[in-house]
Amino acid sequence: MARDLINRYIWLIDTIRRYGRITLDEINRQWLRSQLSDGKPLPRRTFHHYRNDAEQMFGVNIQCDRSTYEYYIEETSQSALQQWLVDSTALTDTLRDTSDIAGRVVLENVPSARDHLATIIDAMRQNHRIRFSYRSYTRSQHSMVELEPYFVKIFKQLWYVIGHNVGDKRIKTYALDRMSSLVIDADRQFEYPQGFSPQEFFKDCFGITTNQNEPKRIVLRVEPTQAKYFRALPLHPSQQEVVHDRYSIFSYRMRLTYDLREELLSHGSAIEVLEPAELKVLIREELRKALEQYQ
Repeated sequence: MARDLINRYIWLIDTIRRYGRITLDEINRQWLRSQLSDGKPLPRRTFHHYRNDAEQMFGVNIQCDRSTYEYYIEETSQSALQQWLVDSTALTDTLRDTSDIAGRVVLENVPSARDHLATIIDAMRQNHRIRFSYRSYTRSQHSMVELEPYFVKIFKQLWYVIGHNVGDKRIKTYALDRMSSLVIDADRQFEYPQGFSPQEFFKDCFGITTNQNEPKRIVLRVEPTQAKYFRALPLHPSQQEVVHDRYSIFSYRMRLTYDLREELLSHGSAIEVLEPAELKVLIREELRKALEQYQ
C-alpha cells in the first residue's frame, strides 16, 4: 500500500512537470488514463492530500496560479537524489503502461545493480564495513578488499562504490559488477568523515576516475552537429560554449583523467583538442597507436 501511494505522488509530480501548467480538470483526465486510477476519478480532497505528501516527501513545491487555477512546480532546493528517484520511478510507471507495445521498447541492461547495490546501501546506512573479492581488469588474480563504503555512483550504466580501503589506507573506487562474495561486517563500524562530500570528490572530474593533479583548462573545437550533443548532455558542469559559423569552442576546467581521455577519443574527428598541450599529446599518441593497428 505504501509503495502504491509513493507511485501516486510521483505520478502527480511527473504529470505537472511535463505539462508545465495544468488545471485540476486536466490532471483528472490524465489520471483516468493511467493504470493507477482503476477507472475512478481523482477527488479534489485526495488530490490535495497527494499534493501535500508529495511536497514533503520529495522536496517539491506545487503551487496554484489563482488567476488561471493552474498548478505548476516551483523551483526548489530538491536534492539530486530526490530528483533521480522521481525521474526513475516515473519512467518505471510509464514503461508499466506500455505492455501492449512491449516489443517496441528497447532498454539497456544494468547488471551491476542486481546483486550488490542493496547490500552496499544497507552497509552505508549503518556505517558498517564490507568485505568482498574483487577481480580487477588489470590483474589476473582476485583480491580480498575490506572497505568503508562512503558513497555509490553510477556511470555509463555501471554502479561503483567509493570508500576508504582499510588495507591501503586511501579512498578507492570499485565496480559492483567485478565483485563477488560480498558480506557486511556487522562487527566493524566506521565513522563517516566529517565534512566529506561525494560531490566535491568528483567535482573536477569526468566519469569515475580521479587523481591528485590540479584541474586544467580544457578547450575543444567541436563541429556543429556534435556540438548539439554536447549542449544536450554536457561533459561537465563547468562547460562553456562560444558558437562560431562552422564550429563551436567548448571550454572546461577538469582534471586530466583516463575517463576523460577515453570520452574525447570516442568522438573521433568531430572534435579537436586545442588546450592543454599535454592532453593534445595524449590524444595524438592514442590515435597513432590505433592507426598502427590497421597498417
